[in-house]
Amino acid sequence: MLMKIYESRSAAETMELAKEFAKNLKPGDIIALSGELGAGKTAFTKGVAGFFGIPADEVSSPTFTMVNEYSGDLTVYHFDAYRLENVIADSCDWMDDYFFGEGICLIEWAVNIEAVLPDGYIDVRIEKDPEKGDDYRKITIE
Repeated sequence: MLMKIYESRSAAETMELAKEFAKNLKPGDIIALSGELGAGKTAFTKGVAGFFGIPADEVSSPTFTMVNEYSGDLTVYHFDAYRLENVIADSCDWMDDYFFGEGICLIEWAVNIEAVLPDGYIDVRIEKDPEKGDDYRKITIE
């Protein structure tokens, strides 16, 4: 897949970029989100969910529940793997129902479960650059 780089200067702009990105998604796609705290992973998820008719105010980071399920034109599974460490396939086999289901998976802190992610996932990296402003984000998709 070709790498694409975008720039965003607000959470609203990040959500709009994500809506555009979502136009090419299909059931079974897995999006691995990475970026430091407050980078915009949830804003990106809100944009993808919005494309599928899910209101932004229904989308929140599932830090304590591990996964939120949003029903829209397509089901969106929103994971937060922040609290997971040293994962192995046996301890995460419950994720297979989501990974190989009929919805789309967006995984915040996906680097923490990289060992169990199926091949072919889409990598989305969101980076801050304070020199370009507090709200600036570089979004790399590959």
